[in-house]
Amino acid sequence: MPMEPFYSVLPDLAMKETRVVHLRGREDLPDGEFGFVELYCNEANCDCRRAIINVMNPATGPKVWATINYGWESLEFYEGWMRDKELAKEAVGAALDPFNAQTPYSRAFLKLFQWVLEDELYVERLKRHYAQFKEAVEQRRGKVKAQRSLRKKHSRKRKRR
Repeated sequence: MPMEPFYSVLPDLAMKETRVVHLRGREDLPDGEFGFVELYCNEANCDCRRAIINVMNPATGPKVWATINYGWESLEFYEGWMRDKELAKEAVGAALDPFNAQTPYSRAFLKLFQWVLEDELYVERLKRHYAQFKEAVEQRRGKVKAQRSLRKKHSRKRKRR
């Protein structure tokens, strides 16, 4: 499933609503400002209800400090959606992504993210962002189809001349 950053589709909203933590004096994590950058699946007809969270620091540019999978639905939902009980267990809740960037701090960032998830308003925000992202991607997909159709129509007219 192709994941795309929320900010690439809804940049103004992402700028206002990306969760950021300011760390200072912790033994398990470096000092600094860290954002939980959201990525969602942009595949048509996919309703995975999951996010990938890249933990990033503006001072370190594109470096990803941790990559976290987060699925907010029940085990039963993911079992039905994935049709695989073992994979479904990995989709529920927050866990480090085994296929993407991690650092020695990743486990501590995961614990911090799990603590942040105790804020129900943040969880609701992620769900809302998912729905807004999916809607915006579908609108973009519709515009691309319309542009292709228009190009084909103009191309056929030129060929007739």
